[in-house]
Amino acid sequence: MRKPYQQLFGHQEDFKVKYRFYSQEEGGRYTLPHQGIRSDFCYESADHEINWLFMIYPEFEDEQGNLIEEGEVLKEGVARMWILNAKNRAYHRSRIKIGTVGYFREGSRSTGICEVVEIIGLLQNPTE
Repeated sequence: MRKPYQQLFGHQEDFKVKYRFYSQEEGGRYTLPHQGIRSDFCYESADHEINWLFMIYPEFEDEQGNLIEEGEVLKEGVARMWILNAKNRAYHRSRIKIGTVGYFREGSRSTGICEVVEIIGLLQNPTE
C-alpha cells in the first residue's frame, strides 16, 4: 500500500487543482490512471519552452474530498499537487495563482487539463 504524500513529505500539499483527463479520442489515455501515478505538470504559457516540465505530482481525491488511497481515480475531480524539487518553490510561487491552467503530462503528451483552485502549502516554506 502506498503512503500518502503528506506522510512522506511531512507537510500539506502545495496547491489543489480541478482536473479532467482527456478521453482516448482527445489523445488521452486508454484507461484512467491509478492513485500514485507520477504524471508531470506543465504550465499553459507561451513563455515556457515546449515540453518544459516540472516534478509536481498529483494525488487524487474522491467526490467527498477524501484522499483516494489506491485504485483508479476519477475522470474529473480535484487533485492535491506536490512540488518535489524544493529549489523550484520560489519560481512556482511566482507562477501559481488561482486560475492558473496547466496540464498533466505523460512523456511527450498531455493526458489531462487542470486549473488551480486553492493554494495551500506553497505559501509556506517547507525545506526551502
